[in-house]
Amino acid sequence: MKGVGALLIQVLRFGFYLAVHMLLVSKLVLFDLGWCFFYLGFLLFLPIGTPIVLQLVLGFGTGLLMDLFYDTGGVHAASAVLLCYLRPWVLRLLTPRDGYEAQDSVNVHQMGGQWFLVYMGLLVGLHHLAFFLLELGSFRSFGLTLAKIVVSTLFTGITLLIIQLIFFPTKRRGR
Repeated sequence: MKGVGALLIQVLRFGFYLAVHMLLVSKLVLFDLGWCFFYLGFLLFLPIGTPIVLQLVLGFGTGLLMDLFYDTGGVHAASAVLLCYLRPWVLRLLTPRDGYEAQDSVNVHQMGGQWFLVYMGLLVGLHHLAFFLLELGSFRSFGLTLAKIVVSTLFTGITLLIIQLIFFPTKRRGR
C-alpha cells in the first residue's frame, strides 16, 4: 500500500505542476527577459532515491508535454532530460555528512537554505542555459540570451522556493 500511495502522490504532483504551469504560469513574463519554468518543480523535488532511468523517462515525458503545449520542437524535452541526467551528480556533489535517506525528497526545511539554493541554482541554471541556447540555435545574440538565462533562473528559482516554503513539510516523516 505504501508504494501505491507514493505513486499516487507523485502522479498528483505531476498533474499539479503541469496544470499550474499551463494554466497560470505560462502567461507570466518579466520584461520579455524572464520566464518561469514552474513544471521543473516536479523533476527537482522527486524523491532522492528515484532511479536514474525513471528520472530520465519522467524528464522526457514532462518536456515532451511542454513541447506539445508550446510547439517548441523538442527544446523542453532536451533540457529537461539534461536536468534529470545531472540531478544525481549534483545530489552526490551536495551529499550531507549523514547522507540521504532514499524516501527523502528535496526539501528546503530538511536540507537547509544554503544547500537548497546551491541545488536549485546549479540545476535550474544549467537547464536554462541548455534551453535558451537550443532555442536560439547559435551564439548570435549571446548577451540577450545570457540576460534571459539569468533572469529566468532567478524567476524560476524564487517561485519554486516559495512553493517549497509554503507547501512542503517542515520535518521528516517518521522522525
